Amino acid sequence: MAERRGPRRAVRRPAPGLIAGRTAACALSLAVLGVSGFAWYTNEQLNGVSRSHALDQARKNAPKHLDSSVNILLIGLDSRKNMDGTDLPKEFVQDELHAGSSEIGGYNTNSLIVLHIPPSGKAQAVSIPRDDWVQTYNADGTEGKMHKVKEAYGYAKDAAEEKLRAKGVKGADLEQQSREAGRSATIQTVQKLLDIPIDHFAEVNLIGFYDIAKALEPIPVCLNKAVDDPIVSRVTDSKGNVIKPGGGTGLKLPAGVSQLNAADALSFVRQRHNLTNGDLDRTHRQQAFIASVEYKLKQQGVLGDLGKMQDLLNVVKKDVVIDDQWQILDFAQQAPNLTGGNVEFNTLPIDKFATIGGQEVNQVDPAKLRRIVKQLFGQPIDADPAATPAPTPTPAATEAPAADATVDVLNGSSVTGAAGDESKALVALGYRAGKVDTADTHPRTTTVKYGAGAQDAGRQIAAHYGVNATASSALAPGHVQVTLGADHTAATTPAGTGSEPAGPAPSATLQMQGPPVKAGGVPCVD
Repeated sequence: MAERRGPRRAVRRPAPGLIAGRTAACALSLAVLGVSGFAWYTNEQLNGVSRSHALDQARKNAPKHLDSSVNILLIGLDSRKNMDGTDLPKEFVQDELHAGSSEIGGYNTNSLIVLHIPPSGKAQAVSIPRDDWVQTYNADGTEGKMHKVKEAYGYAKDAAEEKLRAKGVKGADLEQQSREAGRSATIQTVQKLLDIPIDHFAEVNLIGFYDIAKALEPIPVCLNKAVDDPIVSRVTDSKGNVIKPGGGTGLKLPAGVSQLNAADALSFVRQRHNLTNGDLDRTHRQQAFIASVEYKLKQQGVLGDLGKMQDLLNVVKKDVVIDDQWQILDFAQQAPNLTGGNVEFNTLPIDKFATIGGQEVNQVDPAKLRRIVKQLFGQPIDADPAATPAPTPTPAATEAPAADATVDVLNGSSVTGAAGDESKALVALGYRAGKVDTADTHPRTTTVKYGAGAQDAGRQIAAHYGVNATASSALAPGHVQVTLGADHTAATTPAGTGSEPAGPAPSATLQMQGPPVKAGGVPCVD
């Protein structure tokens, strides 16, 4: 996958195992501390945490809140730079973290998570896949170009840096001011993409992940199956061109629960090779890691102990930036919603993979993402007439649009009436109801097959169940067949489609990229 080091530099692919994503879990790790632990402290006790004005422009154009909920954007920045722009020590990045050199990577935001805290009930966290191809926005709020969502920060920072240099700004001031532009562009891009207001944000860089993992090690994680991700060396020719990209983290873990030190934790959250769904599975790893960190903090009594919390904050606060209007004490009343398993993590869906300008990207439908997010957050869903979805290639005449596909549901599970209930849930998502029947077999896991012309629908529905879709010549054209396996649990009617009062919809009824990751313990993932 092509990776950008900056708008004015040649596109060059660094070793896949060393590229973005190393800090993704850090943002949520510190967010747990921020929204649960920071609430114990006055602003004076948080001296050392950098404050930012990056929300100023975004607030001018933000949609209005309809309740007292709070949306926090968590940014994991893939930068090997300190806050003043100097490189992190080579021996730290290369030898300790095994994360390449300080020259690799730019200012990509490889973790973007919106944490929604409602007035009451379960908090929701949604991850935006880093390679989603979206309309970006500039630091001043004007419309930018189509880029990967992770690149909004870097392009805005580079543009600001050029103007600041011309004014004679340099050194740490140049770094800090240009980063403000990157933050502002990122916030506005996410705000426009999802059509929700961003009230606060927290940004963390590479070293922040390591600091918190080091302070808390060993950290428990759980895998559904054993993993072996050997390191493969990167090969270049005499001119530095990549002949064979490197990859791998060196991580080798058994199935079940393992206790990780800081270095292995870094490998756990950045592995994407030898995973069925690559980057998307890695996102679930990062979410599970954060759930495990929150669980350990609670089990050790850190969240309720001022002394322990202060010690931990002293370690990590140098690595975090938060907005200048985040009043921690006012926020304390919502902190209980974020502990004790009251957070659920989901990954927003993609429609398909594509190659644009030599880059592998995720194509998404912004209008669909807005509907999903508003339904998940319990917000009214309108026609969104101002929405301007990202352009997508016109499907071939033989390819049925996803919503027009007919879905047959067969019950191979032990849940009585599951096929009928699941068919209704899929219709609520926009698919056409097909045959509802009992399966001839009883598979261990739910399977999804598709006939001719229904490939997109098959893949979307498979993503909804967290499985892979396969083609089947036995199915009628335009049909998708879902066979519910032994792993299936009862479906839930989406909010607004039945007699239940409107409110946040259970994520099981929404099309997400794989199953949700739930806090409150040590969740197992692939």
